[in-house]
Amino acid sequence: MSYEMAAVGVIFILLPMTWACAPQKADYVMVSCFPNAIIANVPECPYGWEIGQLSLGGVCYTGINTPGFYRFTIPDLTPKNNSYCGTLSEYVGGKDPRYIFYNSIVSNDSSLTVRNQPVNYTFSCTYKAAYLVNNAVFSQRVATVYVNNGSLGSFKSQLSMNVFTNSKFLYAKDAPYVIDTSEIGSEVFIGIEAKGLSNRFKVVITNCWATPTPFSTDKKRWTLIQNSCSLDNTVTIFENAKDSRSMFKFNSFRFQRLEKVSTVWLHCEIQVCDGEKLFCQPTPCTSRSTEFEPDPNGGILSMEFQVRGIYHFYFCMIPI
Repeated sequence: MSYEMAAVGVIFILLPMTWACAPQKADYVMVSCFPNAIIANVPECPYGWEIGQLSLGGVCYTGINTPGFYRFTIPDLTPKNNSYCGTLSEYVGGKDPRYIFYNSIVSNDSSLTVRNQPVNYTFSCTYKAAYLVNNAVFSQRVATVYVNNGSLGSFKSQLSMNVFTNSKFLYAKDAPYVIDTSEIGSEVFIGIEAKGLSNRFKVVITNCWATPTPFSTDKKRWTLIQNSCSLDNTVTIFENAKDSRSMFKFNSFRFQRLEKVSTVWLHCEIQVCDGEKLFCQPTPCTSRSTEFEPDPNGGILSMEFQVRGIYHFYFCMIPI
């Protein structure tokens, strides 16, 4: 009987020394920054920790086991008046404004004694706050997601600029959008929207200008909006910086001395503004300058407007 008791005692002493998973020295985290989500992967069984012992932000045990890795996902970067599993955000202003979201994957063992090395994988994603949305006044394309080195993200793929049928902005027109010369001077309704982002983000139209080429830096241009103010007397800004969509309209035109079928490209510089952290409404137009220089490094969405008809019939504007 005493022999059996001793054997049981030996087994009891050895049990804490066995590993449920094969520990590995994991000193890195792989991060993917998407427009509305962040995915962080750490090597499987880091320093002997099982997936149920690791948490996101120290509060959410939501990791899943994928081949070779433990995966943690932040599915909503900006829930209204809240943070997802301890995700924090910071706005950095200046010439290149951006948002930084960060969190960590930490070990948390409730056992009386812990034999594994504690881990804390801190990660972050940085997103630009300002973008250049280019719409050749008549055809819609949506930009792609940009993920660089697992630490940079972009809201650009969530931005779209469309031509709508009227001032209710309910129905977008199909691309390419063609205006016959008999319709020169007709109203064009533009809506710029950030889809899939929290409604705490506001779309702010800063500058809009038209060119006869796809290039936003073309010297031949006609300015419609500068510093959120109407510069063309046909421009009406319906909403700006109030929610995730901003809308305006202007009267169609063509650039003079161009071919029978001409394309007018509309370029808009916008900002994605966090309404919970910042004051997003532009200041009154009468109290500030309307000079601007477009940012050549902004991302571009393209939409073309084609004006076609007899050559001598056109609406003439002198580009500034």
